[in-house]
Amino acid sequence: GEASAEGSAPGGVQGQGPCWAWAKPNTQIVQEKEGRNESMEQPALLEMRHISKEFPGVKALDDVSLTVRPGTVHALMGENGAGKSTLMKCLFGIYHKDGGEIVLDGKPVDFRSSKEALENGVAMVHQELNQALTRSVQDNLWLGRYPTVAGGLMVSEKIMSRRTQEIFRELEVTVDPKAIMSTMPVSQRQMVEIAKAVSYDSKIIVFDEPTSSLTETEVEHLFRIINMLRDRGCGIIYISHKMEEILRISDDVTIMRDGQWVATRPAAELTMDEIIRLMVGRELTSRFPPKSNKQGDVILEVQGMSGRYTRLKEASFQLRKGEILGIAGLDGSGRTEVLENLFGVMTREGGSIKLHGRPIENRTPREAIKNGFALLTEERRATGIFGIRNIRENTVISNLKSYLMGGICLSDKKMKEDTDWSIQAMRIKTPSQSTEIRSLSGGNQQKVIIGRWLLTKPEILLLDEPTRGIDVGAKYEIYQLIINLANEGKGIIMVSSEMPELLGVCDRILVMSGGRLAGEVNAAETSQEEILTLAAKYV
Repeated sequence: GEASAEGSAPGGVQGQGPCWAWAKPNTQIVQEKEGRNESMEQPALLEMRHISKEFPGVKALDDVSLTVRPGTVHALMGENGAGKSTLMKCLFGIYHKDGGEIVLDGKPVDFRSSKEALENGVAMVHQELNQALTRSVQDNLWLGRYPTVAGGLMVSEKIMSRRTQEIFRELEVTVDPKAIMSTMPVSQRQMVEIAKAVSYDSKIIVFDEPTSSLTETEVEHLFRIINMLRDRGCGIIYISHKMEEILRISDDVTIMRDGQWVATRPAAELTMDEIIRLMVGRELTSRFPPKSNKQGDVILEVQGMSGRYTRLKEASFQLRKGEILGIAGLDGSGRTEVLENLFGVMTREGGSIKLHGRPIENRTPREAIKNGFALLTEERRATGIFGIRNIRENTVISNLKSYLMGGICLSDKKMKEDTDWSIQAMRIKTPSQSTEIRSLSGGNQQKVIIGRWLLTKPEILLLDEPTRGIDVGAKYEIYQLIINLANEGKGIIMVSSEMPELLGVCDRILVMSGGRLAGEVNAAETSQEEILTLAAKYV
Protein backbone atom coordinates (compact mmCIF):
# COMPACT_ATOMS: atom_id res chain seq x y z
CA GLY A 1 0.00 0.00 0.00
CA GLU A 2 1.06 3.62 -0.41
CA ALA A 3 2.52 5.53 2.49
CA SER A 4 1.09 9.04 2.34
CA ALA A 5 2.18 10.61 5.60
CA GLU A 6 5.27 10.67 7.75
CA GLY A 7 3.78 8.50 10.45
CA SER A 8 2.59 5.74 8.08
CA ALA A 9 3.92 2.21 8.08
CA PRO A 10 6.65 1.56 5.50
CA GLY A 11 4.49 -0.81 3.49
CA GLY A 12 1.66 -3.35 3.53
CA VAL A 13 -2.06 -2.84 4.09
CA GLN A 14 -3.40 0.03 6.17
CA GLY A 15 -3.89 -1.15 9.71
CA GLN A 16 -1.76 -4.27 9.15
CA GLY A 17 0.91 -4.30 11.82
CA PRO A 18 4.30 -5.95 11.66
CA CYS A 19 4.29 -9.69 11.19
CA TRP A 20 4.92 -10.45 14.88
CA ALA A 21 1.48 -8.96 15.73
CA TRP A 22 -0.32 -11.95 14.22
CA ALA A 23 2.32 -14.63 14.80
CA LYS A 24 1.14 -18.05 15.92
CA PRO A 25 3.14 -20.63 17.85
CA ASN A 26 4.99 -23.24 15.84
CA THR A 27 2.93 -26.22 14.79
CA GLN A 28 3.83 -29.69 13.66
CA ILE A 29 3.30 -30.95 10.14
CA VAL A 30 3.31 -34.50 8.87
CA GLN A 31 2.74 -35.20 5.20
CA GLU A 32 2.93 -38.46 3.30
CA LYS A 33 2.61 -38.86 -0.43
CA GLU A 34 -0.28 -41.29 -0.17
CA GLY A 35 -3.27 -39.02 0.38
CA ARG A 36 -1.11 -36.17 1.69
CA ASN A 37 -2.49 -36.46 5.22
CA GLU A 38 -1.78 -33.43 7.35
CA SER A 39 -1.71 -33.33 11.12
CA MET A 40 -1.46 -29.85 12.57
CA GLU A 41 -2.22 -28.47 15.98
CA GLN A 42 -3.66 -25.23 14.57
CA PRO A 43 -4.25 -23.53 11.20
CA ALA A 44 -1.25 -23.03 8.93
CA LEU A 45 -0.17 -19.58 7.82
CA LEU A 46 -0.32 -20.55 4.13
CA GLU A 47 -1.93 -23.49 2.36
CA MET A 48 -1.71 -24.06 -1.39
CA ARG A 49 -4.03 -26.97 -2.18
CA HIS A 50 -4.00 -29.05 -5.39
CA ILE A 51 -2.59 -26.26 -7.59
CA SER A 52 -2.50 -26.89 -11.35
CA LYS A 53 -1.09 -24.72 -14.13
CA GLU A 54 -0.74 -25.41 -17.85
CA PHE A 55 1.16 -23.60 -20.59
CA PRO A 56 0.87 -24.43 -24.29
CA GLY A 57 2.38 -27.89 -24.69
CA VAL A 58 3.35 -28.44 -21.07
CA LYS A 59 1.68 -29.07 -17.70
CA ALA A 60 3.88 -27.00 -15.40
CA LEU A 61 2.01 -27.87 -12.17
CA ASP A 62 -0.03 -31.02 -11.60
CA ASP A 63 -1.98 -31.17 -8.30
CA VAL A 64 0.73 -29.58 -6.12
CA SER A 65 0.11 -28.78 -2.43
CA LEU A 66 2.25 -26.78 0.00
CA THR A 67 1.72 -25.89 3.67
CA VAL A 68 3.79 -23.23 5.44
CA ARG A 69 3.76 -22.90 9.23
CA PRO A 70 4.17 -19.52 10.93
CA GLY A 71 7.64 -18.78 12.26
CA THR A 72 9.34 -21.37 10.03
CA VAL A 73 11.52 -21.59 6.92
CA HIS A 74 10.00 -23.95 4.36
CA ALA A 75 12.44 -24.99 1.64
CA LEU A 76 11.12 -25.74 -1.84
CA MET A 77 13.42 -27.95 -3.89
CA GLY A 78 13.50 -29.64 -7.27
CA GLU A 79 15.39 -29.79 -10.53
CA ASN A 80 15.17 -26.95 -13.03
CA GLY A 81 11.74 -27.10 -14.61
CA ALA A 82 10.24 -28.95 -11.63
CA GLY A 83 7.72 -26.11 -11.18
CA LYS A 84 9.04 -24.35 -8.06
CA SER A 85 9.09 -20.81 -9.46
CA THR A 86 5.81 -21.41 -11.32
CA LEU A 87 4.12 -22.40 -8.04
CA MET A 88 5.39 -19.26 -6.35
CA LYS A 89 4.31 -17.08 -9.27
CA CYS A 90 0.79 -18.52 -8.89
CA LEU A 91 0.92 -17.48 -5.23
CA PHE A 92 2.28 -14.02 -6.04
CA GLY A 93 -0.29 -13.19 -8.73
CA ILE A 94 2.12 -13.27 -11.69
CA TYR A 95 0.41 -16.37 -13.08
CA HIS A 96 -3.27 -17.27 -12.73
CA LYS A 97 -3.62 -20.86 -11.53
CA ASP A 98 -5.83 -23.21 -13.54
CA GLY A 99 -7.00 -25.20 -10.53
CA GLY A 100 -6.75 -25.50 -6.76
CA GLU A 101 -7.04 -22.97 -3.97
CA ILE A 102 -4.78 -20.77 -1.85
CA VAL A 103 -5.58 -20.04 1.82
CA LEU A 104 -3.61 -17.29 3.57
CA ASP A 105 -3.99 -16.89 7.33
CA GLY A 106 -7.28 -18.81 7.23
CA LYS A 107 -8.81 -16.83 4.33
CA PRO A 108 -9.08 -17.93 0.67
CA VAL A 109 -7.12 -15.63 -1.67
CA ASP A 110 -6.58 -15.43 -5.42
CA PHE A 111 -4.23 -12.55 -6.22
CA ARG A 112 -4.57 -11.09 -9.70
CA SER A 113 -1.34 -9.07 -9.53
CA SER A 114 1.87 -8.82 -7.55
CA LYS A 115 0.67 -5.46 -6.19
CA GLU A 116 -2.40 -7.18 -4.71
CA ALA A 117 -0.18 -9.90 -3.20
CA LEU A 118 2.14 -7.34 -1.62
CA GLU A 119 -0.78 -5.39 -0.18
CA ASN A 120 -2.05 -8.60 1.44
CA GLY A 121 1.21 -9.58 3.07
CA VAL A 122 2.97 -11.76 0.47
CA ALA A 123 6.36 -10.61 -0.86
CA MET A 124 8.79 -12.30 -3.24
CA VAL A 125 12.50 -11.86 -3.91
CA HIS A 126 12.88 -13.07 -7.49
CA GLN A 127 15.82 -15.07 -8.78
CA GLU A 128 16.17 -12.78 -11.80
CA LEU A 129 16.37 -9.19 -10.62
CA ASN A 130 13.95 -6.85 -12.37
CA GLN A 131 14.94 -3.37 -11.22
CA ALA A 132 14.91 0.20 -12.54
CA LEU A 133 18.67 0.32 -13.14
CA THR A 134 18.85 4.04 -13.97
CA ARG A 135 17.13 5.01 -10.71
CA SER A 136 18.53 5.20 -7.19
CA VAL A 137 18.39 2.51 -4.53
CA GLN A 138 15.67 4.29 -2.55
CA ASP A 139 13.61 4.89 -5.71
CA ASN A 140 13.64 1.15 -6.33
CA LEU A 141 12.77 0.45 -2.71
CA TRP A 142 9.63 2.65 -2.73
CA LEU A 143 8.56 2.43 -6.37
CA GLY A 144 4.76 2.38 -6.53
CA ARG A 145 4.34 3.51 -2.91
CA TYR A 146 6.32 6.73 -2.60
CA PRO A 147 5.75 8.58 0.71
CA THR A 148 3.97 11.84 -0.07
CA VAL A 149 3.12 15.16 1.56
CA ALA A 150 0.76 18.05 0.73
CA GLY A 151 -2.26 15.78 0.48
CA GLY A 152 -0.51 13.28 -1.75
CA LEU A 153 0.58 15.87 -4.33
CA MET A 154 4.32 15.71 -3.69
CA VAL A 155 6.82 12.91 -3.04
CA SER A 156 8.81 13.50 0.13
CA GLU A 157 12.49 12.70 -0.51
CA LYS A 158 13.19 13.39 3.16
CA ILE A 159 10.72 10.78 4.43
CA MET A 160 11.82 8.30 1.76
CA SER A 161 15.49 8.74 2.71
CA ARG A 162 14.78 8.40 6.43
CA ARG A 163 12.71 5.22 6.00
CA THR A 164 15.31 3.69 3.70
CA GLN A 165 18.03 4.33 6.27
CA GLU A 166 15.85 2.85 9.04
CA ILE A 167 15.29 -0.37 7.07
CA PHE A 168 18.97 -0.66 6.11
CA ARG A 169 20.01 -0.02 9.71
CA GLU A 170 17.66 -2.73 11.00
CA LEU A 171 18.90 -5.22 8.40
CA GLU A 172 22.55 -4.08 8.65
CA VAL A 173 22.65 -3.42 4.90
CA THR A 174 25.58 -1.16 3.97
CA VAL A 175 24.32 0.26 0.67
CA ASP A 176 24.20 3.95 -0.26
CA PRO A 177 20.46 4.82 -0.67
CA LYS A 178 21.37 7.46 -3.28
CA ALA A 179 23.50 5.12 -5.42
CA ILE A 180 22.26 4.36 -8.95
CA MET A 181 21.36 0.68 -9.26
CA SER A 182 23.37 0.09 -12.45
CA THR A 183 26.60 1.14 -10.70
CA MET A 184 26.33 -1.59 -8.05
CA PRO A 185 27.40 -5.25 -8.19
CA VAL A 186 24.70 -7.92 -8.44
CA SER A 187 25.14 -8.93 -4.80
CA GLN A 188 24.31 -5.44 -3.49
CA ARG A 189 21.34 -5.17 -5.84
CA GLN A 190 20.15 -8.51 -4.45
CA MET A 191 20.37 -7.16 -0.88
CA VAL A 192 18.28 -4.13 -1.94
CA GLU A 193 15.62 -6.48 -3.28
CA ILE A 194 15.64 -8.43 -0.02
CA ALA A 195 15.30 -5.19 1.97
CA LYS A 196 12.38 -4.18 -0.25
CA ALA A 197 10.53 -7.44 0.46
CA VAL A 198 11.13 -7.09 4.20
CA SER A 199 9.91 -3.46 4.13
CA TYR A 200 6.35 -4.63 3.40
CA ASP A 201 6.06 -6.28 6.83
CA SER A 202 4.86 -9.37 5.00
CA LYS A 203 3.34 -12.52 6.48
CA ILE A 204 4.93 -14.67 3.78
CA ILE A 205 8.24 -13.90 2.06
CA VAL A 206 9.43 -16.02 -0.86
CA PHE A 207 13.18 -16.15 -1.52
CA ASP A 208 13.89 -17.58 -4.98
CA GLU A 209 17.60 -18.50 -5.21
CA PRO A 210 18.57 -15.51 -3.01
CA THR A 211 22.22 -16.56 -2.56
CA SER A 212 23.03 -17.30 -6.21
CA SER A 213 25.07 -14.09 -6.51
CA LEU A 214 26.09 -13.58 -2.87
CA THR A 215 29.50 -14.18 -1.29
CA GLU A 216 29.83 -16.38 1.81
CA THR A 217 29.87 -13.31 4.07
CA GLU A 218 26.71 -11.97 2.43
CA VAL A 219 25.03 -15.38 2.75
CA GLU A 220 25.68 -15.29 6.50
CA HIS A 221 24.13 -11.80 6.58
CA LEU A 222 21.06 -13.04 4.69
CA PHE A 223 20.64 -15.93 7.13
CA ARG A 224 20.67 -13.48 10.05
CA ILE A 225 17.86 -11.54 8.34
CA ILE A 226 15.87 -14.75 7.73
CA ASN A 227 16.28 -15.84 11.35
CA MET A 228 15.07 -12.41 12.49
CA LEU A 229 11.97 -12.75 10.28
CA ARG A 230 11.35 -16.30 11.51
CA ASP A 231 11.54 -15.09 15.12
CA ARG A 232 8.86 -12.51 14.33
CA GLY A 233 6.51 -15.24 13.10
CA CYS A 234 6.89 -14.76 9.36
CA GLY A 235 6.59 -17.76 7.07
CA ILE A 236 9.60 -18.00 4.77
CA ILE A 237 9.55 -20.01 1.54
CA TYR A 238 13.14 -20.63 0.50
CA ILE A 239 14.04 -21.92 -2.98
CA SER A 240 17.64 -23.01 -3.48
CA HIS A 241 19.74 -25.69 -5.13
CA LYS A 242 22.42 -25.44 -2.44
CA MET A 243 22.01 -28.46 -0.19
CA GLU A 244 24.16 -27.17 2.66
CA GLU A 245 22.01 -24.02 2.90
CA ILE A 246 18.76 -25.98 2.86
CA LEU A 247 19.78 -28.35 5.64
CA ARG A 248 21.10 -25.47 7.71
CA ILE A 249 18.34 -22.85 7.43
CA SER A 250 15.14 -24.87 6.89
CA ASP A 251 12.54 -26.30 9.24
CA ASP A 252 10.53 -28.15 6.57
CA VAL A 253 11.43 -29.24 3.04
CA THR A 254 9.05 -29.86 0.12
CA ILE A 255 10.49 -31.55 -2.96
CA MET A 256 8.96 -31.34 -6.45
CA ARG A 257 9.72 -33.23 -9.65
CA ASP A 258 8.31 -32.68 -13.14
CA GLY A 259 5.56 -30.35 -11.90
CA GLN A 260 4.38 -32.72 -9.18
CA TRP A 261 4.64 -32.90 -5.40
CA VAL A 262 7.01 -35.65 -4.26
CA ALA A 263 7.49 -35.27 -0.50
CA THR A 264 7.38 -32.92 2.48
CA ARG A 265 9.65 -33.76 5.39
CA PRO A 266 11.16 -32.04 8.43
CA ALA A 267 14.63 -30.83 7.43
CA ALA A 268 16.17 -32.53 10.49
CA GLU A 269 15.17 -35.93 9.07
CA LEU A 270 16.79 -35.41 5.65
CA THR A 271 20.30 -35.96 4.37
CA MET A 272 21.90 -34.50 1.26
CA ASP A 273 21.80 -37.88 -0.50
CA GLU A 274 18.11 -38.36 0.35
CA ILE A 275 17.21 -34.90 -1.02
CA ILE A 276 19.08 -35.60 -4.25
CA ARG A 277 17.37 -38.99 -4.65
CA LEU A 278 13.93 -37.41 -4.18
CA MET A 279 14.76 -34.54 -6.55
CA VAL A 280 16.21 -36.46 -9.47
CA GLY A 281 14.50 -39.83 -8.92
CA ARG A 282 17.83 -41.65 -8.91
CA GLU A 283 20.99 -42.01 -6.87
CA LEU A 284 23.77 -39.50 -7.56
CA THR A 285 26.93 -41.06 -6.22
CA SER A 286 29.17 -37.98 -6.48
CA ARG A 287 28.74 -34.22 -6.80
CA PHE A 288 31.57 -33.96 -9.34
CA PRO A 289 32.51 -36.20 -12.29
CA PRO A 290 35.97 -37.79 -12.28
CA LYS A 291 38.63 -35.53 -13.80
CA SER A 292 39.93 -36.95 -17.08
CA ASN A 293 41.29 -33.90 -18.92
CA LYS A 294 44.99 -33.70 -19.77
CA GLN A 295 46.82 -30.40 -20.19
CA GLY A 296 48.90 -29.52 -23.24
CA ASP A 297 50.85 -26.51 -24.42
CA VAL A 298 50.13 -22.93 -23.36
CA ILE A 299 47.44 -21.48 -25.66
CA LEU A 300 46.69 -18.17 -23.91
CA GLU A 301 49.13 -15.73 -22.29
CA VAL A 302 47.94 -12.61 -20.49
CA GLN A 303 50.49 -10.02 -19.31
CA GLY A 304 49.77 -6.98 -17.12
CA MET A 305 46.08 -6.69 -18.08
CA SER A 306 44.38 -3.63 -16.55
CA GLY A 307 40.87 -2.27 -17.08
CA ARG A 308 40.24 1.37 -17.88
CA TYR A 309 37.04 1.79 -15.87
CA THR A 310 37.50 -1.01 -13.34
CA ARG A 311 39.70 -1.94 -10.38
CA LEU A 312 41.49 -4.60 -12.44
CA LYS A 313 45.25 -3.97 -12.26
CA GLU A 314 48.10 -5.81 -13.98
CA ALA A 315 46.75 -9.36 -14.04
CA SER A 316 49.13 -11.90 -15.60
CA PHE A 317 48.51 -15.62 -16.14
CA GLN A 318 48.63 -18.47 -18.63
CA LEU A 319 46.07 -21.01 -19.81
CA ARG A 320 46.99 -24.39 -21.24
CA LYS A 321 45.23 -26.50 -23.82
CA GLY A 322 42.75 -28.82 -22.07
CA GLU A 323 43.03 -26.93 -18.76
CA ILE A 324 40.17 -25.77 -16.54
CA LEU A 325 41.39 -22.61 -14.81
CA GLY A 326 39.26 -21.29 -11.96
CA ILE A 327 39.06 -17.71 -10.70
CA ALA A 328 38.10 -17.19 -7.05
CA GLY A 329 37.70 -14.04 -4.97
CA LEU A 330 35.23 -11.97 -3.03
CA ASP A 331 32.54 -9.94 -4.77
CA GLY A 332 34.12 -6.88 -6.42
CA SER A 333 37.58 -8.47 -6.45
CA GLY A 334 37.89 -8.25 -10.24
CA ARG A 335 36.92 -11.84 -11.14
CA THR A 336 34.30 -10.90 -13.72
CA GLU A 337 36.44 -8.03 -15.03
CA VAL A 338 39.14 -10.50 -16.08
CA LEU A 339 36.68 -12.31 -18.34
CA GLU A 340 35.06 -9.13 -19.67
CA ASN A 341 38.44 -7.60 -20.59
CA LEU A 342 39.46 -10.80 -22.36
CA PHE A 343 36.20 -10.79 -24.33
CA GLY A 344 36.28 -7.10 -25.29
CA VAL A 345 33.22 -6.15 -23.25
CA MET A 346 35.33 -3.73 -21.19
CA THR A 347 38.04 -1.40 -22.47
CA ARG A 348 41.56 -2.48 -21.60
CA GLU A 349 43.89 0.19 -20.30
CA GLY A 350 47.06 -1.85 -20.50
CA GLY A 351 48.54 -5.27 -20.94
CA SER A 352 48.76 -7.80 -23.74
CA ILE A 353 46.96 -10.99 -24.84
CA LYS A 354 48.63 -13.73 -26.88
CA LEU A 355 46.80 -16.68 -28.44
CA HIS A 356 49.16 -19.48 -29.51
CA GLY A 357 52.00 -16.97 -29.15
CA ARG A 358 50.35 -14.49 -31.53
CA PRO A 359 49.31 -11.07 -30.16
CA ILE A 360 45.56 -10.38 -30.37
CA GLU A 361 43.52 -7.36 -29.28
CA ASN A 362 39.91 -8.54 -28.68
CA ARG A 363 38.76 -4.91 -28.71
CA THR A 364 35.12 -5.96 -29.17
CA PRO A 365 33.05 -9.12 -28.54
CA ARG A 366 32.76 -9.58 -32.31
CA GLU A 367 36.54 -9.67 -32.60
CA ALA A 368 36.80 -12.00 -29.61
CA ILE A 369 34.29 -14.45 -31.14
CA LYS A 370 36.29 -14.37 -34.39
CA ASN A 371 39.41 -15.28 -32.38
CA GLY A 372 37.64 -18.30 -30.87
CA PHE A 373 36.49 -16.89 -27.51
CA ALA A 374 33.05 -17.42 -25.94
CA LEU A 375 31.66 -15.71 -22.82
CA LEU A 376 28.89 -17.03 -20.61
CA THR A 377 27.86 -13.97 -18.57
CA GLU A 378 26.90 -13.86 -14.88
CA GLU A 379 23.53 -12.15 -15.41
CA ARG A 380 21.75 -14.25 -18.01
CA ARG A 381 18.57 -12.17 -17.98
CA ALA A 382 20.33 -8.83 -18.51
CA THR A 383 23.19 -9.88 -20.80
CA GLY A 384 22.62 -13.48 -21.85
CA ILE A 385 19.14 -14.10 -23.26
CA PHE A 386 16.78 -12.35 -25.65
CA GLY A 387 13.72 -12.87 -23.48
CA ILE A 388 10.98 -12.28 -26.05
CA ARG A 389 12.64 -14.46 -28.70
CA ASN A 390 12.28 -18.24 -28.94
CA ILE A 391 14.71 -21.05 -28.14
CA ARG A 392 15.91 -21.43 -31.73
CA GLU A 393 16.69 -17.74 -32.16
CA ASN A 394 18.54 -17.63 -28.84
CA THR A 395 20.51 -20.74 -29.79
CA VAL A 396 21.75 -19.68 -33.24
CA ILE A 397 22.20 -15.92 -32.68
CA SER A 398 26.00 -16.07 -32.23
CA ASN A 399 26.57 -18.34 -35.21
CA LEU A 400 24.35 -16.86 -37.94
CA LYS A 401 27.09 -16.74 -40.60
CA SER A 402 27.27 -20.53 -40.69
CA TYR A 403 23.58 -20.72 -41.70
CA LEU A 404 23.81 -18.39 -44.69
CA MET A 405 22.79 -19.86 -48.07
CA GLY A 406 24.39 -18.04 -50.95
CA GLY A 407 25.08 -15.12 -48.63
CA ILE A 408 21.44 -14.08 -48.89
CA CYS A 409 19.14 -16.02 -46.57
CA LEU A 410 19.38 -18.28 -43.54
CA SER A 411 18.82 -22.04 -43.69
CA ASP A 412 15.84 -22.93 -41.50
CA LYS A 413 16.71 -26.61 -41.80
CA LYS A 414 20.26 -26.20 -40.48
CA MET A 415 19.16 -23.86 -37.68
CA LYS A 416 16.50 -26.40 -36.64
CA GLU A 417 19.05 -29.25 -36.69
CA ASP A 418 21.56 -27.34 -34.56
CA THR A 419 18.86 -26.28 -32.09
CA ASP A 420 17.70 -29.90 -31.82
CA TRP A 421 21.30 -30.91 -31.09
CA SER A 422 21.58 -28.24 -28.39
CA ILE A 423 18.28 -29.25 -26.74
CA GLN A 424 19.36 -32.91 -26.67
CA ALA A 425 22.99 -32.30 -25.65
CA MET A 426 22.09 -29.82 -22.90
CA ARG A 427 18.96 -31.75 -21.84
CA ILE A 428 16.90 -28.57 -22.06
CA LYS A 429 13.31 -28.96 -20.84
CA THR A 430 11.17 -27.08 -23.36
CA PRO A 431 7.91 -27.88 -25.19
CA SER A 432 9.43 -26.88 -28.54
CA GLN A 433 12.03 -24.74 -30.29
CA SER A 434 9.45 -22.00 -30.74
CA THR A 435 8.92 -21.51 -26.99
CA GLU A 436 9.95 -18.08 -25.73
CA ILE A 437 13.10 -18.45 -23.67
CA ARG A 438 11.77 -16.26 -20.86
CA SER A 439 9.16 -18.92 -20.09
CA LEU A 440 11.86 -21.47 -19.24
CA SER A 441 13.30 -21.96 -15.77
CA GLY A 442 16.55 -20.13 -15.01
CA GLY A 443 18.65 -23.28 -15.29
CA ASN A 444 17.20 -24.20 -18.67
CA GLN A 445 17.88 -20.68 -19.91
CA GLN A 446 21.50 -21.18 -18.83
CA LYS A 447 21.68 -24.42 -20.80
CA VAL A 448 20.41 -22.67 -23.94
CA ILE A 449 23.21 -20.09 -23.66
CA ILE A 450 25.87 -22.77 -23.19
CA GLY A 451 24.53 -24.60 -26.26
CA ARG A 452 24.62 -21.33 -28.20
CA TRP A 453 28.32 -20.84 -27.53
CA LEU A 454 29.25 -24.45 -28.27
CA LEU A 455 27.84 -24.01 -31.77
CA THR A 456 30.46 -21.32 -32.43
CA LYS A 457 33.15 -24.01 -31.84
CA PRO A 458 35.16 -21.83 -29.45
CA GLU A 459 38.77 -22.52 -28.51
CA ILE A 460 38.56 -20.66 -25.19
CA LEU A 461 35.44 -20.65 -23.02
CA LEU A 462 35.02 -17.91 -20.42
CA LEU A 463 32.39 -19.06 -17.91
CA ASP A 464 31.08 -16.60 -15.31
CA GLU A 465 29.08 -18.49 -12.65
CA PRO A 466 28.12 -21.28 -15.12
CA THR A 467 25.95 -23.18 -12.63
CA ARG A 468 24.22 -20.23 -10.97
CA GLY A 469 20.58 -21.16 -10.27
CA ILE A 470 21.01 -24.71 -11.56
CA ASP A 471 19.93 -27.84 -9.70
CA VAL A 472 22.30 -30.54 -8.50
CA GLY A 473 21.48 -32.99 -11.31
CA ALA A 474 21.95 -30.39 -14.04
CA LYS A 475 25.11 -29.10 -12.33
CA TYR A 476 26.66 -32.54 -12.64
CA GLU A 477 25.80 -32.58 -16.34
CA ILE A 478 27.40 -29.15 -16.84
CA TYR A 479 30.52 -30.18 -14.89
CA GLN A 480 30.79 -33.25 -17.14
CA LEU A 481 30.30 -31.06 -20.19
CA ILE A 482 33.10 -28.71 -19.05
CA ILE A 483 35.45 -31.69 -18.51
CA ASN A 484 34.50 -33.14 -21.92
CA LEU A 485 35.28 -29.80 -23.60
CA ALA A 486 38.65 -29.73 -21.83
CA ASN A 487 39.24 -33.27 -23.13
CA GLU A 488 38.68 -31.91 -26.64
CA GLY A 489 41.52 -29.46 -26.08
CA LYS A 490 39.49 -26.38 -25.21
CA GLY A 491 40.93 -23.93 -22.70
CA ILE A 492 38.39 -23.01 -20.02
CA ILE A 493 38.44 -20.13 -17.52
CA MET A 494 35.68 -20.39 -14.91
CA VAL A 495 34.61 -17.83 -12.31
CA SER A 496 32.57 -19.17 -9.41
CA SER A 497 31.45 -18.03 -5.96
CA GLU A 498 31.13 -21.67 -4.88
CA MET A 499 34.45 -22.83 -3.49
CA PRO A 500 33.63 -26.59 -3.60
CA GLU A 501 32.80 -26.17 -7.29
CA LEU A 502 36.19 -24.62 -8.06
CA LEU A 503 38.00 -27.28 -6.03
CA GLY A 504 36.00 -30.13 -7.62
CA VAL A 505 36.22 -29.11 -11.28
CA CYS A 506 39.31 -26.93 -11.84
CA ASP A 507 43.00 -27.80 -12.27
CA ARG A 508 44.40 -24.48 -11.06
CA ILE A 509 42.72 -21.56 -9.30
CA LEU A 510 43.67 -17.88 -9.57
CA VAL A 511 42.62 -15.82 -6.55
CA MET A 512 41.67 -12.18 -7.09
CA SER A 513 41.68 -9.55 -4.33
CA GLY A 514 41.01 -5.83 -4.67
CA GLY A 515 41.42 -5.94 -8.45
CA ARG A 516 44.79 -7.70 -8.29
CA LEU A 517 45.94 -11.27 -8.70
CA ALA A 518 46.67 -12.28 -5.12
CA GLY A 519 47.92 -15.78 -5.82
CA GLU A 520 47.65 -19.04 -7.72
CA VAL A 521 46.96 -22.46 -6.19
CA ASN A 522 46.75 -26.07 -7.34
CA ALA A 523 43.11 -27.15 -6.93
CA ALA A 524 44.08 -30.67 -5.85
CA GLU A 525 46.37 -29.45 -3.07
CA THR A 526 44.78 -26.28 -1.72
CA SER A 527 42.00 -25.66 0.82
CA GLN A 528 39.11 -23.23 1.19
CA GLU A 529 41.01 -21.54 4.05
CA GLU A 530 44.04 -20.84 1.83
CA ILE A 531 41.85 -19.40 -0.92
CA LEU A 532 39.95 -17.15 1.53
CA THR A 533 43.24 -15.91 3.01
CA LEU A 534 44.48 -14.92 -0.46
CA ALA A 535 41.07 -13.37 -1.31
CA ALA A 536 41.46 -10.99 1.66
CA LYS A 537 45.07 -10.02 0.79
CA TYR A 538 44.37 -6.61 -0.81
CA VAL A 539 40.93 -5.87 0.64
